[in-house]
Amino acid sequence: MPMEKYKYMSNVWKDGIFDNKVVFCTGGAGSICSAQVRAMVHLGANAAIIGRSVEKTEKMARDIETARKGSRVLGLGGVDVRDPEALAKAAERTAKELGSIDFVIAGAAGNFLATIDQLSPNAMKSVIDIDVLGSYNTVKATLPYLVESAKKHKTDGRAPHPHGTGGRIIFVSATLHYSGTALQTHASVAKAGIDAMSVAVAIEQGPKGITSNVIAPGPIRDTEGIARLAKGESETAKAIPSGRYGTVKEIADATIYLFSDAGNYVNGDIIVVDGGHWHTSGVKNGPFQYPDFLLSGEAVTGVKGLKTKKSKL
Repeated sequence: MPMEKYKYMSNVWKDGIFDNKVVFCTGGAGSICSAQVRAMVHLGANAAIIGRSVEKTEKMARDIETARKGSRVLGLGGVDVRDPEALAKAAERTAKELGSIDFVIAGAAGNFLATIDQLSPNAMKSVIDIDVLGSYNTVKATLPYLVESAKKHKTDGRAPHPHGTGGRIIFVSATLHYSGTALQTHASVAKAGIDAMSVAVAIEQGPKGITSNVIAPGPIRDTEGIARLAKGESETAKAIPSGRYGTVKEIADATIYLFSDAGNYVNGDIIVVDGGHWHTSGVKNGPFQYPDFLLSGEAVTGVKGLKTKKSKL
């Protein structure tokens, strides 16, 4: 049975904007990446999702196909992003069977909780290999197809291209390294590397018409990451200015924006989708608890330098 549309994309997008386009997504069976691909398929694209588990990847591909009648979604399981030859073969098969690769989502990742003294060299290497080298291998495997697509769909922004957009890549990163996150040394280092890689791709490949951007999700409800890395929403959500966890739909909406005509001039950027979460890292602790103190209406007491008179403004 098809998933209800509101669960994976907003109603603002026009059907058919990605007709005859192809999305290639590593980590495509995951909760966030599958929503990104599902939204693209709903709007006209065909897709290939890449994963290590054959059963999980093929099952998700069949599920994503229900987003639009007549769509084609390849579930290419048994592919490890750490294996460049396997990724190259997956990209070749995708282009051969679906006709092109116009959009790429590099979303494969590994994570767990550990202090740096608990973190073994093998564990650190594993996360770097999956996240950073996996993203690099994804770029290398798909770049020739992206260059071809970008050339075919290059736009000057003054008029919509008759055949839509193409030649775009999104790296799925995180906000962990912006202000520092305990128990996440490995992931923080990896995501920082991914952010740097995206900028390099934008600079070097931009003249060919390619755009390269990052989406950095914050806490997203009902995902593997939250299930494994967080204790619960109620306390964590208090530290988020928007007051809640995000949804996979909101990541998918950002994806549609970057891949659509609306995102033509966005290149080498990081789109943070976290409800403002990372900005509050310095105000979660101490006597003035966020956001309770702001909402209470209480006066600030017990500290020097207080402004005692009300502003006339």
